[in-house]
Amino acid sequence: MESAAELVKSHLCWPPTLHVLALLGLAAAGYAFTGLLAQRRAALRGVESFPGPPAHWLFGNLKQDGKAFDRTLKWGESYPYAFPLWFGPFICLFNIHHPDYVKTLFESTVPKDTFIFSFLEQWIGEGLLVSQGQKWFRHRRLLTPGFHFDVLKPYINLMSDSTKTMLDKLEKYASGNESFELFEPVSLMSLDTILKCAFSDNSNCQAESGRNTYIQAVYDLSNLISLRLRMFPYHSDFLFYISPHGFRFRKARRVAYRHTVEVLRKRKEALKEENELDRIGAKRNLDFLDILLLARDEKQQGLADEDIRAEVDTFMFEGHDTTASGLSFILYSLACHPEHQKLCREEILQTLDGKDTFAWEDLSKMPYTTMCIKESLRLYPPVPATSRVTTKPMTFCDGRTLPKGCHLLASVFGIHRNAAIWENPHVFDPLRFLPENVSKRPPHAFVPFGAGPRNCIGQNFAMNELKVATALTLKRYQLIEDPTQKPKLIGRVVLHSINGIHIKIKPVHTN
Repeated sequence: MESAAELVKSHLCWPPTLHVLALLGLAAAGYAFTGLLAQRRAALRGVESFPGPPAHWLFGNLKQDGKAFDRTLKWGESYPYAFPLWFGPFICLFNIHHPDYVKTLFESTVPKDTFIFSFLEQWIGEGLLVSQGQKWFRHRRLLTPGFHFDVLKPYINLMSDSTKTMLDKLEKYASGNESFELFEPVSLMSLDTILKCAFSDNSNCQAESGRNTYIQAVYDLSNLISLRLRMFPYHSDFLFYISPHGFRFRKARRVAYRHTVEVLRKRKEALKEENELDRIGAKRNLDFLDILLLARDEKQQGLADEDIRAEVDTFMFEGHDTTASGLSFILYSLACHPEHQKLCREEILQTLDGKDTFAWEDLSKMPYTTMCIKESLRLYPPVPATSRVTTKPMTFCDGRTLPKGCHLLASVFGIHRNAAIWENPHVFDPLRFLPENVSKRPPHAFVPFGAGPRNCIGQNFAMNELKVATALTLKRYQLIEDPTQKPKLIGRVVLHSINGIHIKIKPVHTN
């Protein structure tokens, strides 16, 4: 065995090039560490006016143990309006949990925080979710007509068809007394709807499930982005790139990219012969891809192929996972509150009047069901937080100011359960959304789709799907709580439960 002296001697005999490389590596590491320390000092100075909970020197405040929401709500009682949260030793997130503070943020033009959204950008590109400045403004203006009610109307039939396919699949659980995990079938239903509305693609994904490579790629990309956010070492592009998870991410991204490009190529060829909007609409319903391809600005300039791909991928990501989360928790909430479920079902049966599918005009005839949907979105917002970064000093309603360069986290979950705004905030009470009660609250007390200029462009699409799916499910099944399987909430890009979302169902027998 070599002695210590021999080891030292051998290292001293390294070739000069290796010595230089080692010194350069140490210098680079030292420079990077110095930059991180400077970032920490700047963050501490930026939030010095805002006290907050003590943080671990290495891990900060955030733990992935299923209790993060409980902790932040408890801290919110001690620190009104907002407080700093540390994500590891160097990143400070200014957590806002009061509507008066979030109003200042949402009504500003500060951009999305690149720290979080840069991970998404590597899949969906610079779509509406992550783009900034003039590019975002132009895309938003061009895409807004795609969510006009005339375009959304035909989607109701597609949503109904996808929901009925899901309900047929759930039939096997209706005869027993066993609970089942709800999120997976709901997620497939939501993805089926998005594929039909975005691509006019009857993918049969609810039957194929994991056998469809594109569907599996979308699932893998969503899960891997969430994993990367939770694992601090994966914030490094290099470490993520060389990891097995990085390899899976690039593989899934190639599959998703090829699929979107191929669909785009085929649709553009088809439009060469029917390039007038009226002629297309006469043959079939417009889908999201048609809107993107036909969009023109005042200079008659359309979107580039790369921009169209980015918007389609953004629509796929935002449209299926968020809706799946929202609907799963809506059905769970109604299972836990049979008295409200009963009132919703009576309203739905009266609205449908014997029909087994939805019409556009039926959506406005379910006020109580709509209030229950909103109350579930309050308790379980699909996007539990959204982030921004200040580009100039921001002063809030109480006179306190944040400097340029601060990372802000608008905690939708915290705002929706703020006891200073909501009486008994953890209780499911749909009557909160009666018009006379809504008028008593600050306008930014309920923000499941954000607010201000960067609110969710697809919120009407999402609400329509939630109404259709909830109504058709309650028409067919009685939802029953499984008290042994309570969801353990975890805040990823989209709200999830560590242990899934479980309910039981029984057939509804109507005369």
